[in-house]
Amino acid sequence: MKTIRPWLLPLLFLALFSSAGCRRHSGKETYYLVGHNLSLPYWQTAAAGFQKAAAQYHVTARVVGSAQWDPQAELAELHRAIATKPSGILITVADEAVLQPEINAAIAAGIPIITFDSDAVGSRRLFFIGTNNLEAGRMGGQRVIEKLGGRGNVVFFTQPGQPNLEERLKGFKEVFATRPEIHIAAVVNLKDDPRTAFDWTAESMALTGDKKIDAYVCLESATGVIVADALKRAHAQDRELLVWDANPDTLDAIKTGAIDATISQKPFTMAWVGLRALDEIFHDPHKDLHKEQITNSVSPWPVFVDTGSALVDKDNVDLYLADTATGGK
Repeated sequence: MKTIRPWLLPLLFLALFSSAGCRRHSGKETYYLVGHNLSLPYWQTAAAGFQKAAAQYHVTARVVGSAQWDPQAELAELHRAIATKPSGILITVADEAVLQPEINAAIAAGIPIITFDSDAVGSRRLFFIGTNNLEAGRMGGQRVIEKLGGRGNVVFFTQPGQPNLEERLKGFKEVFATRPEIHIAAVVNLKDDPRTAFDWTAESMALTGDKKIDAYVCLESATGVIVADALKRAHAQDRELLVWDANPDTLDAIKTGAIDATISQKPFTMAWVGLRALDEIFHDPHKDLHKEQITNSVSPWPVFVDTGSALVDKDNVDLYLADTATGGK
């Protein structure tokens, strides 16, 4: 796989887009960010990156999608975006099976589509921008092993079928496979209701002995503080809690000790880079747009742009809190 490491991004995009600012842009150029769960702070950060890039290029940016995790609603928004014949689309994929046909239809119609945050690797999308979720899962797995001393029962909260969450879980499983005394007690389907995590955690307090749950892992952004609340109410201070994303309430919970650690991502960067890449493709259209890009050895685009991830705990949380206080400026 052709992968671009985070430290190469500034050099790459400086070269790639150096001439873009000199070109004539127009507000008639319209780029869409299509997503889901748009009410979450994570996605608001992504939208801010998308809008900032649009303002720099003097083009129009539209952010559309569902307020909850709803693949069918996201599909409807994608279909409407395609109907407007936009300059390009950046999309995060809630469910690959649902969205892949429409992504392929857009490419067939000559509309550039780039995935970000969550990929549709089997589709005709041009490339993916985001976290190496497999590696991030491995990072989280190592943290859990360290905190549990190499033995214990672990529960995961997730949305089955969402590609990035599946990759994270795979990373954990790979690491846990090296430690036979680490057991996955359950993989809980949230069914787009974060309260499921609260209820499951509260009920799990009754499990003791060999059945006791020693660690809880939230593979998505919405449930971390909810599980932390359930553990606090149960006075279960001996449990490990690892969550996802650097939302302000998550960072505050790490500061107070309610959450051990989170895996941070860079949604602002993903969306900012995404719009600029779409703009470059729009102004310099390529005849290979309709080809399968993963197997195209002379593709002008990478398969994957890795925007990076990091583990945030009490030792470095103040750096992230300071960044949040200044709006990332």
